[in-house]
Amino acid sequence: MSENEMGLFLRSRREAVGPAQVGLPTGPRRRTPGLRRAELATLAGVSVEYIIRLEQGRDRNPSPQVLSALADALGLSTNERVHLYRLTKADTGFSCTGPGQPVREIRPTVRALLDRLEPAAAVVVDSRTEVLACTAGYRRLMEPAGALDAGHGANLARFTFTDPRARTVYPDWEHQADHIVATLKQGPFRADPHIAALADQLTIAAGASFTERLTTVPNLPAPTGITRLEHPEAGPLRLAYETLTLSADDDQQLIVHLPADSATAEALDGLAGRHHGGLRAVSG
Repeated sequence: MSENEMGLFLRSRREAVGPAQVGLPTGPRRRTPGLRRAELATLAGVSVEYIIRLEQGRDRNPSPQVLSALADALGLSTNERVHLYRLTKADTGFSCTGPGQPVREIRPTVRALLDRLEPAAAVVVDSRTEVLACTAGYRRLMEPAGALDAGHGANLARFTFTDPRARTVYPDWEHQADHIVATLKQGPFRADPHIAALADQLTIAAGASFTERLTTVPNLPAPTGITRLEHPEAGPLRLAYETLTLSADDDQQLIVHLPADSATAEALDGLAGRHHGGLRAVSG
């Protein structure tokens, strides 16, 4: 894991902001993706040297005023602003989740919610991406792909990085791998012995495809988006996913997948043996 998560996050956000987005000329000789450090410094009202110290991890305690100025200059969303603030507190050694065992029990209300979501593909995972419960729709979607095999403990990170089928199932495997690493890193990561043990296993089993991402992928996974699947039975699918974080005491997430287009909706209906219209597309 990178020991400079705040610097990694700031640099990735700076490189993602185009000059035109903040009213700056693009220019013909730009070799740096996104904003230059000098441009960010000007927008935030700090020195270039200070931006360098932050990105290199030599200063990890910016004031709230500086954080606000950087967030404004980078156009951070509310979620990204909260995340940046939390990263500044990461060096204190305080863990919100504590040292306890992962919660494997699913509360009755969460199980009832899963029942209500059928026939949608919905799954509850813990901080290690271990599948704790899911709808029949999720089983129809991911069981033929191999993601729920006992061989990798129905763990999405193990499937993505250690099962050769994953690179076929996920046409955008590189993006999926980035998302999984960001998910593992978004909490205490190696400060949690259970996540650290999984990371050690993946380091050995997957090698560079996993370890290189630990130092380059910021720890803020997208909570919503589109996932492409090449399903062994239903063919190409486009799924819109939504990630819902459950109680902090649970330390679990509910992820719901819905068809992103009419062709996927029809294919999922076919998997379920339903007439067309069981699931409606949620986007174009």
